[in-house]
Amino acid sequence: MSAPVDTPAYPPARNLLAGRNVLVTAAAGTGIGFATAKRALEEGARVFVSDIHERRLGEAVERLRALKAGAVDAKVCDVTRESDVQGLVAGAVQAMGRVDVLVNNAGLGGSAAVTEMTDEQWSKVIDVSLTSVFRMTRAILPHMYANRGGAIVNNASVLGWRAQALQSHYAAAKAGVMAFTRCSAIEAAEHGVRINAVAPSIAMHAFLNRVTSDELLAELKGREAFGRTAETWEIANVIIFLASDLASYMTGEIVSVSSQRA
Repeated sequence: MSAPVDTPAYPPARNLLAGRNVLVTAAAGTGIGFATAKRALEEGARVFVSDIHERRLGEAVERLRALKAGAVDAKVCDVTRESDVQGLVAGAVQAMGRVDVLVNNAGLGGSAAVTEMTDEQWSKVIDVSLTSVFRMTRAILPHMYANRGGAIVNNASVLGWRAQALQSHYAAAKAGVMAFTRCSAIEAAEHGVRINAVAPSIAMHAFLNRVTSDELLAELKGREAFGRTAETWEIANVIIFLASDLASYMTGEIVSVSSQRA
């Protein structure tokens, strides 16, 4: 490919989540979580967002409320702490009455060779990127079961399938998210709850740009058939689809959001 394919225009809202209450973790900043909360609002949902960073979460809430697209509430949450997770779910239910959609977006990356990786590095990435998905799902499912419905969308990664040096901890966590998604979906199906996941390749945002070298970014872009990274809202669009009635017969599925060559 001689030049990157241009980014498409931002799509108009289609009212896909009208009347739904959506809870999104790790929604501060400029990443996929914030883009998902924004798209959910535009699609008619009421939104409850959380993050471990109090100041950035407050800034995100201000930006979301400035859209004047719907109600926005928030609560600080460390998804590695069970008490915080329980408090977040209780706070969201109290504020919105019920939670129809949970987006498990929290994750933590980093680069380390296996021979140099510490137990602490391994455990932290697994805790934030995988165990938090379990904690949040465990906390929300009784509520969704009682309501006989709901949708959970987990944020995995193509690294759950594909190999990349220095990413063994992150890849293992995201492969775990995929397996957890498939298995928990079978349990939840009889209660009318759907659980799916997205597996993005690379979506550019300010934080990723700060922690990733120019050389690695160029390499990752070169792997993409479109010759560019995804916009965060392009990942959010697929999350919204999986949360909506358009995906009513999908559960336990992992949807790759990627233009990578096989």
